[in-house]
Order: sequence, then C-alpha cells, then structure tokens
Amino acid sequence: MKRLTRVKLSSCVLAAAVAAGLTAPAAAAHTSAASHAPTRASHERIPFTQATVTASDDGSYTVRWEAQGVRRVTIKANGRTVASGGASGRVTVRGLPATDRQWFDLVPEHGGSLHLADRLIALQGAVNFRDAGGYRTTDGHWVKMGEIYRSDALDKLTGADLAKLRRLNIHTVYDLRMESERAAAPDRVPAGAAHVVADVLAGSSTSVTMPTTEAEGVAMMTEGEKFMVSGATAKTAYRTVFGGFGDDRARAVVFHCTAGKDRTGWANAALLTALGVPRETVMADYLASNDYRAEANAAALAAMPPAQAAVYKPLLDVRPEYLNSGFQEVAKKFGSFSSYERRALGLDAKDIRELKQDLLVG
Repeated sequence: MKRLTRVKLSSCVLAAAVAAGLTAPAAAAHTSAASHAPTRASHERIPFTQATVTASDDGSYTVRWEAQGVRRVTIKANGRTVASGGASGRVTVRGLPATDRQWFDLVPEHGGSLHLADRLIALQGAVNFRDAGGYRTTDGHWVKMGEIYRSDALDKLTGADLAKLRRLNIHTVYDLRMESERAAAPDRVPAGAAHVVADVLAGSSTSVTMPTTEAEGVAMMTEGEKFMVSGATAKTAYRTVFGGFGDDRARAVVFHCTAGKDRTGWANAALLTALGVPRETVMADYLASNDYRAEANAAALAAMPPAQAAVYKPLLDVRPEYLNSGFQEVAKKFGSFSSYERRALGLDAKDIRELKQDLLVG
C-alpha cells in the first residue's frame, strides 16, 4: 500500500474541503414534500399520505398528492383555486407571478389541509439550502415547513440572497463548521439574524490521513458519521442546535456546515427521527444532497485526474452506509434513539412532546 499523505484537515470536513468554493445553478426541477401552514395550527386529521410540489425552471409547478377517504381535493395558490382533482392527482400550474417562494394549499373536502412549497430555496450563493420540514410522520402528522432550514456554506450569499432570507424570516443561523472554516469563509447572514457557533468538531485534531483508495474514503466517512453521534464536541454542538429548534423566538432557523451534507445531514436526520418521520423518509432526505450538489461535485471531480477522482468521490457523496453507521452508533453507544435524545441532545420526554407539539400539524 502506498504511504498515506498527511494533511491539515478534519476527517468530517475533508469532503467539504474538496468542493470548497464551488457553486452551481439550481437544478432544472426540485421536489418538495408538504406541510401545513406554519402560521396556524391544525388539530384536524390530515388525509394526505403523500404530497409534493416540483418547481421547474420555466416557472411552472407540478403538484402531486394522494389522500385517503376523500373524493375531491382543491389546489389553491395566492388565494385562488388553480386546479382540482380526486383522491390522487398530478397537475401542472403555470402563469403564477414570480415570488421568493410559491406556496400552494391542498384542501380536501374534509380534514386538514396542507400548505406546501418547493423544498429548495433558490439562491445565487448556495446550492443546498432547503426546507428541513414537509414530511409525514409514521402516525400521520406532518412536519411544518417554513420553520427550520438546512444549508451548505453561506459565505457566498449575494445581497439578493440575504434580502430573500430576511423576507423568509430567518432569525437564527447555527454554524456547525470548525474555526478554520469559519475564518476562511465567514458566514453572511440576513440583517437582524443571530449567528450562533455550534462547532461539531471544536478542538479536535486537524491532522488526518488522506485516503488512497475508494474503500479508505468510505471508511473515513463512516467513521466521521459515528463521531457526529458520540463525539463529545458533536454532542455539545447538536445540543445547542436542538435548543434553538424548541425556541419560538429563534425561528425560522437555519443550520449549516460547508457542503450541507454530513454534519448538517446528521442534524436533520436526528431532528426528523425525533419527530417520528420514518427511517426511509429520513434516508431519502439525507441522500437528496447528491442531487442538489450534483453539479458542484461533478465540477470538483472533473478538475482531478481520474484516479484521484475515484478516491475522492466517496468524500463528496452521501451514501446509505454513511447515515446507517450513525444510527448503528446510536444503538451501540446509547441503546436506543430515545436514550440518545436524552443523553446526547439533552432532550427528555417532555422536551420531545413539546417539540412535536410545536413542529407537527394534523
């Protein structure tokens, strides 16, 4: 085996460093799932089992849904009916005025409605800024949209981006990056928003061994995922972030690292799991970073010799085995996810109940 190269990078941010500074335009179409309107609570049963909106570059929106026990669903946008259908349907809506974020109301003939938008927040300076909510739980509730967001680095946000985020009521930004990352690429945050450092790797060694094979790269990523679960600084950082989730005054909240996929990915996986979202949905949300970062990652790999690109690709990817290693670490070190919530995140049963009451509808 070839001698391994020593570099000044943390294993958990090595992938982000490879793609640092690269951005890409939003993909041609982005899919988001639904949630109830964040501004009003509902205790009605929501009959929708699936609901998505897909925004396209031509300004159109495709809305899909499935609902149980209803015969008619009305689709509204900007206060007017734009489409309707039966218990399941797919419609494309055109001709709506440009806006920061186009919301739709899916109104069944009985039961709770859904207020949904495309998950991606299209920005000039970030490619992976998206709503953390909009998912259905195993017991039929929905995670509110417009409350919590996840993102990649915010250092390249433009003035227009910052204005948009201010209009989206971003009140708190949680920065999960290391001190060296923050110094090299300081966050740009909307006017009036609080910037809170929640360094997942604070004080950890910055000297790690670069992989020389794809297998070594995969191993590095799975070990990094385990640290995000049981590492002392990781537990402290995520405890800070979860404290913000439960604070109405802090929201809307965005948490981010550099690529928005590893440290950020585990934070959102833990949040969705705590709220009762099924594991397959949690995994799909985690893997979506591969789609949102596709152009940026392709550009990074294209700049390398093929042999080097093959070694680095696992560092840029998110893969099922990475997230699974995190959940396996939960089981190994804490015994159960509820024990992880209590011992690592500082959330007892009452805290979880209140978080669900605050962030779930239906």
